[in-house]
This record gives sequence, structure tokens and C-alpha cells, in this order.
Amino acid sequence: MMKKRILTIFMITASLVTMVSCGSDDDGPPTATLTMEVVGLETLTNNATYEGWIIVEGEPVSTGKFTSTSNTQTFVVNADQLNRATSFVLSVEPPNDSDPGPSDAKLLSGNFNGTTAEVRVNAVVGDFSNASGKFIIASPTDAITDNEQNGIWFMDPNGGSPIAGLTLPMLQQGWKYEGWVIINNVPVSTGTFSSFTGVDDSSPYSGNQPSPDFPGEDFLNNAPSTLTFPQDGDVRGKTAVISVEPNPDYDQAAPFFFKPLQGLAGQDLAPAVNTLGPNGSGPFGTVRRP
Repeated sequence: MMKKRILTIFMITASLVTMVSCGSDDDGPPTATLTMEVVGLETLTNNATYEGWIIVEGEPVSTGKFTSTSNTQTFVVNADQLNRATSFVLSVEPPNDSDPGPSDAKLLSGNFNGTTAEVRVNAVVGDFSNASGKFIIASPTDAITDNEQNGIWFMDPNGGSPIAGLTLPMLQQGWKYEGWVIINNVPVSTGTFSSFTGVDDSSPYSGNQPSPDFPGEDFLNNAPSTLTFPQDGDVRGKTAVISVEPNPDYDQAAPFFFKPLQGLAGQDLAPAVNTLGPNGSGPFGTVRRP
């Protein structure tokens, strides 16, 4: 009887040891916490998300998606991969994203120096430290001369030899510029563009006459639903903005939150020049690993 009891206890103990061993295997590889502290993020529209990435041996490894704009975000990631990571990237992912890799719209990036990485816009979008702009008020795309206040063009007349009005960095893949005028609290696009000379990508509100070879728009036709053109198209006293937009753009009705240039249109028509001033260098922060 005693031998049977000892044998039974031995078998139960062996079973418990086996169960504990399996549970340890099921827990997976060791993890570690990555902490991101970033100032300047804003809520994304149309169900777009942010996603963090560590770059391990040249390959992106997701740390997870999030929508919160809290200054501090934490990610639980594979400890070995985190230890071997050389840099961190924050991307903007489109709605219904099914791509396992990062989008081209990479917003922040920085290399690890020991346990920290300073993440900035200039590594993956552009350096906006010298950003500036000029524009004129004119409506050259129709034959009417009494509505010159209904257009904005990002150019400098330069005494009759027009030049580009925008001083901005060339953007990395995944981004485009877009001009805006805020009319009666409604942001109205002047079109997206990548070059500061030549026409921009669209002219939905302009007339049928040739436009200057610079980004811009006349507000003469086909107004957004809450406005009426040409009555509401007067840009004098309105705020003009240059934004940086993800490309492809998941929200064409409103500017992305990063707007490197902004200015107020004056009352004088072309050839008078209006100015755009710096409006921030974008979000920035620090990423830390154990």
C-alpha cells in the first residue's frame, strides 16, 4: 500500500512539472517595454492610425498601432529584437490598413544611441528650419477684371520676372504639399503639389484661362457645399496655409495637422506680395528602451 502511495505521488509531481514546463514554453520569448515620449501629435481623421516600428537588421518590426495623442506611449516588444534595433520610425497608416509593412508616410525617425533615440521630422519628411513663403492675390484664370481678389498664387512677381514664392524642402516619398485658404471657417484647397514651379495637381475652382506656372487657385466656380463662388471667394483678410499631406491622402477635405507655413492675406492685390511665416517644425520626441 505504501509503495502505491509513493508511486501515485511521484506520478502527480511529474505531471505538475510537465505542466509548468509547457506553460513556460507557451509564454513565448522574453519581452521588454519601449517608451515613446513625443510632443505635437494630433488626432488623425478618417480612422487613420499611427504605427511605431523598430528597425532590426534593416527590416521594420511593428511595435503596434495607436490613435491616442498622449505625450507618452508604451509598447511591449520582443526583448532581443529591441536590443538589436538600430532606429525607430513612426508612420501614419491609412484607414483599413492591411499592409504588414510601414506606409511611405513616415512622420518621425531617429537612430538609437545606447538606450535612446531622438526622433524628428527632418529625418523622413524634410528640414523646415528655413521655411518661408510669398503669395499674391489675383484671379488670372478668367477674363473678368473686377474679381481679382478671388485668387491666391504662391509666387513672387519679382518685378515682372516671376519666381517661386515658396522656400521649402523637397519632400520624401509618401508626402505632398497642399495649399489652403480658410474661408468662413472652411478650409478650401488650392491643390497638392511637389514642385514650387509649374501648375499644381488640380484646379477645381478656377476659370478656363491659363494659370501661372506656380501652385495656386482662383475661387470662381464649383464651391464646396457650404460656400458660394464667386461671392465667398474673396481671399483678402483670410488665412493661407501650406500643409504637408500623406500621399495618397486619406482625408482630402481638411489639412493634415502639420502645417509648416501660415500667413494672413492683406488687402492689396497683385503685384503686392503677402508673406507666409514658419508655423512650427512638426512633432518631436525621444524613444527609450531598457
